[in-house]
Amino acid sequence: MDNIYLLMLIALAVLAIADLVVGVSNDAVNFLNSAVGSKAISFRTIMIVASLGIAFGAIFSSGMMEVARKGIFNPGEFMFSEIMFIFMAVMITDILLLDFFNTLGMPTSTTVSIVFELLGAAVAMSILKIWGDGGDFTDVVNYINTSKALQIIMGILLSVVFAFSIGAIVQWISRLLLSHDFQKKAKWIGALFGGVALSAITYFILMKGIKGTTYASQSFDLIGGMTIKDYLETKVWSIILINFLVWSLLSYLLSVFARINIYKVIIGVGTFALALAFAGNDLVNFIGVPIAAYQSYEAWVVSGIPATDFGMEVLATKVPTPTLLLFLSGMIMVVTLWFSKKARYVADTEINLSREGEAKERFQPNILSRSIVRMSVTLSKASTILPLSVAKKIDAQFNRSTIALSKEKSHEMPAFDMVRAAVNLMVAGILISIATSYKLPLSTTYVTFMVAMGTSLADRAWGAESAVYRVAGVLNVVGGWFGTAIIAFIASGVILTLINLGKGTAIAILLLVAILLLTRNFISYNKKSREIKAEDSLRKAESSSIQGVIEESATNISNVVKRTNKIYTNTINGLARQDLEQLKKNKKQVSKLTSEIDELRDNLFYFIKNLDEASVGASDFYINILDYLTDITQSMTYITKISHKHVNNNHKKLKYNQIKELKQLNLELEELFNTTENAFDRRSFEEIGIILINKQNLFNLVSDKIHKQVTRTRTEESSPKNTTLYFSILLETKDLITGTVNLLELYYYQHDDSVPAVRLEV
Repeated sequence: MDNIYLLMLIALAVLAIADLVVGVSNDAVNFLNSAVGSKAISFRTIMIVASLGIAFGAIFSSGMMEVARKGIFNPGEFMFSEIMFIFMAVMITDILLLDFFNTLGMPTSTTVSIVFELLGAAVAMSILKIWGDGGDFTDVVNYINTSKALQIIMGILLSVVFAFSIGAIVQWISRLLLSHDFQKKAKWIGALFGGVALSAITYFILMKGIKGTTYASQSFDLIGGMTIKDYLETKVWSIILINFLVWSLLSYLLSVFARINIYKVIIGVGTFALALAFAGNDLVNFIGVPIAAYQSYEAWVVSGIPATDFGMEVLATKVPTPTLLLFLSGMIMVVTLWFSKKARYVADTEINLSREGEAKERFQPNILSRSIVRMSVTLSKASTILPLSVAKKIDAQFNRSTIALSKEKSHEMPAFDMVRAAVNLMVAGILISIATSYKLPLSTTYVTFMVAMGTSLADRAWGAESAVYRVAGVLNVVGGWFGTAIIAFIASGVILTLINLGKGTAIAILLLVAILLLTRNFISYNKKSREIKAEDSLRKAESSSIQGVIEESATNISNVVKRTNKIYTNTINGLARQDLEQLKKNKKQVSKLTSEIDELRDNLFYFIKNLDEASVGASDFYINILDYLTDITQSMTYITKISHKHVNNNHKKLKYNQIKELKQLNLELEELFNTTENAFDRRSFEEIGIILINKQNLFNLVSDKIHKQVTRTRTEESSPKNTTLYFSILLETKDLITGTVNLLELYYYQHDDSVPAVRLEV
């Protein structure tokens, strides 16, 4: 039986490694986004700087490990066997929860998850102990370190408000002083900003770094016989003032003589500081529990007392974490940072929410986001506090200068400028380091995300075109955070209960389930990534001439026709087999196609703006293309929707003759779509004329099917639902053919300028 604890310790070590990988994939967003979004320095340089920050932060994070040992529960109230069960439940829950959020691409808080997992498992174990002893359930408070737990939880929740507010205030002041033309300001202004930012960041690097080393408790004559720790804490303003003067002077010299962009220096140093603060603050979330388990195991082995009788008062004492373990953990984090694809997927969420101007909006508006935006607009219109002249001067500081980029380099546009990136890093690093110095496991995700959102709002990055989407995104992410806390608490408690009941067998089963789920998510994510890369997605028009539009749109039309052909065939086959899963998949495919066409329509403004004066006529051609593509997808949307609804409601299957006729119609459509696809792929637009010759045959075929169904309905049909479905498919197929033919005629007549383009109405 005693061997089970050694096996559990080995399992916890493996889970710790996996948790480091999963956790860094989620939290890399915290320190990479500002540098990546501003594109101030190369991605390779960003990664090197962040890696160094993580390595140093991991080595100096020993003090934070106390949170896992005694920050949430009172260890003296539990026996060794119970503590090991708690730790096992926490690690299994943590790795599954974080991997789930990574797969969704949602940044969640590793701090919140570990805190509420510890709390959930400890509460569950306390209840089981009280129940077994026949005690009063109100005694649960004796097992939980309520004051410290409440302090941690309040710190995490308040960080949301403080981070957003402070980020917004600092960004507003910075922009007011620097404007968007900060590069054209006098060198001394940039030097002062650099002095403030770099002195603040440097001070907290010192507080976070040196205070975590063994040298911090040693005294030196150079500083009056004080210890480094005491000196840093008592000489705060002196250190900050000296830092400010040194960095301001250095910033000025670098700007004037070396012609180095000081904002890039701030972003580089800030990225290092934030990575260091992240590792120092969040490493406990990944390895704190396994290290506490290892130290508990060491104390129990030498005691000679049975595991069920050995109290864990030892965890209440301060035990230093071996530096080697911290170093190895840091190396795992660094390797994960370089190779994790999920880390970059999660990072896209925050960057797009804080991006200036146009972005692919991932979140859809909801009632709450619309209400918040509407209320904000109303309040801003009603505000008349400042004189008009002052308000105009302030607005002038927030006006963005137009950056001219060629179409080929439009993708290189940064999400935001270097001033906002510097403020993000400076404010987030300071807040996280303050919390770390007070041994509070502040959520780095909460802080960095809310600082970025606060600076975005203050910088007026959320305009009328994007505000409702961005607010909805913030609400979704914040809602996910609270969901994390609830899920972590409940799931950890449930898993602890199962382990307590099943002991070794339950642990083995839960570990197997965890491995299977992680493997499944990994395979699913890779499959999804390959599908996204392989899939033909529609491209936005960038050409400024009608010939260019014809060429670019041909690819899109071929794409739409190919996907429409596949979806229509699958719908008919799904109806024939009553395959609900296939019909459900078809609905998703049509929805995705519709969404892509909507994106093309959303880009219409920029397309027209980009046209040459001599090619304005291309706009009519492109608008008509989008119109016909929309007609096609609307028909397919209706066909897939009613087909899925019919089977989902368990209505009668279509009759043999109906299925036979639909398959015959599908064969004719397949020929139309395949021929059309080939013509557009080869850019052989003259071949379209051959396709159009047979257009009337298709319409006659549909009309014939309609007449046959009318006859059947009058003589033999007994199912109203079948009749409705069949007629609906035929009529919508007719509209589908009409939209396709109109598209073909538009291209054919545009190719042959002597023939006017006329839209076909049937």
